[in-house]
Amino acid sequence: MSKRAFDAAFSLLGLVCLLSVFLLIAVLILILNGRPVLFRQTRIGRAGRPFSLFKFRTMIPASAEGGGGGFEPGDSRRVTSFGRFLRRTKIDEWPQLFNVLKGDMSMVGPRPEVPKWVAAYPRRWAAVHRVKPGITDPASIVFRNEEELLAAAADPEALYRNEILPRKLDLYEQYAEGPPRFGRDLGLILKTIAAVLKL
Repeated sequence: MSKRAFDAAFSLLGLVCLLSVFLLIAVLILILNGRPVLFRQTRIGRAGRPFSLFKFRTMIPASAEGGGGGFEPGDSRRVTSFGRFLRRTKIDEWPQLFNVLKGDMSMVGPRPEVPKWVAAYPRRWAAVHRVKPGITDPASIVFRNEEELLAAAADPEALYRNEILPRKLDLYEQYAEGPPRFGRDLGLILKTIAAVLKL
């Protein structure tokens, strides 16, 4: 089975199986926090092409506070109570199954970044962008507690730029340079599920 066929089949199956859960979460977000239910953000994908990544909304819209809406490492002031639960369990990432079905992403691959952080290390990202970004990858498991690390840092942005992101890029490059292997990807999916279930 090709990687694209696996991605299409897995994402479609996931969307069908999780449809009732998606609807429940959407209703809860509407009741607790209002609209919108989904959050869209521009990320950079394969060959440096931008695309809209989907998540369940976990934050108060920036416009409600007069903010800018950019990615601010370690800043959780706008995260809602229900949003914290969605983030902790990684349920907020589930809508990315639509990105996989559409073909913007793969089930497994380097996590896509926002343009700001791609611009911070353009040469390294050029190597990573030879493959499709994914919902999970080795870095997602290693940095499972990234939000906690950033929240505890005196300068979260500096920590992300100078320490976390370079270490992530090491893992992204290793993945991108390796040959496609179904067994490896399936193993990473299972490891991700196991990491989430440890909560």
